[in-house]
Amino acid sequence: MTGRNSTKPCVLNSIIPLLLQDINALEQHIKNLLSPATPYIFNTLYDPYREGADFVRGYPFSLREGVPTAISHGLWLNIPDYDAPTQMVKPLERNTRYVDAVMTIPKGTLYPMCGMNLAFDRALIGPAMYFGLMGEGQPIGRYDDMWAGWCSKVICDHLGLGVKTGLPYIYHSKASNPFTNLRKEYKGIFWQEEIIPFFQQLQLSKDSTTVIACYLELAEKVREGLGHIDPYFTKLADAMGTWIQCWQTLNPEFEK
Repeated sequence: MTGRNSTKPCVLNSIIPLLLQDINALEQHIKNLLSPATPYIFNTLYDPYREGADFVRGYPFSLREGVPTAISHGLWLNIPDYDAPTQMVKPLERNTRYVDAVMTIPKGTLYPMCGMNLAFDRALIGPAMYFGLMGEGQPIGRYDDMWAGWCSKVICDHLGLGVKTGLPYIYHSKASNPFTNLRKEYKGIFWQEEIIPFFQQLQLSKDSTTVIACYLELAEKVREGLGHIDPYFTKLADAMGTWIQCWQTLNPEFEK
């Protein structure tokens, strides 16, 4: 078997499809969402609620009930979810590492959320899962799921909800065009160097006690904190408010 960065065929490539036949991605996402998360202290046996695992020595008993899990984020095998520059310098790289683990992303830690292997609890975090104002006519693309991931994570942290990553894997067999991707991504590659610190330092007020209230407050902070980068962010803040208006119209049962 060759290493992960090798350009030679790997024996595992023929094993993975057989392995994936036994994986029920939907079932695993549901299991992740129905079991608690542990965002406050990292458990070194990963998800302590899985069969064969538990909390390790030194983990506080006061935190072992965990918190509700709002988001389940799965991973990719074979063609990785890379940005365009990484695609260009590693065109033949394949992810052949199957890690049988689920873990909670710690509070205060952001992550790059891919929307193609994802599940979320609509009742807990639905209003925050807006995939941004992107695509044709917009100055940025391929950051729609990233935007939803950053927004939803800071809201989960604020409201005491959990986000899990790991299983299930899906097998990704079609690589997108790196030159097309670069055209869509290049502003985002620069802008994320300011966007991510903005989210890392962001504090929501104690008065924001629902997802909708958090998201509307976040929209105004986007307008104030990112508007200097490009007028697009002012337009995006407006779109975030419009999204919530639409959500409330279609889902009147949600708390404001």
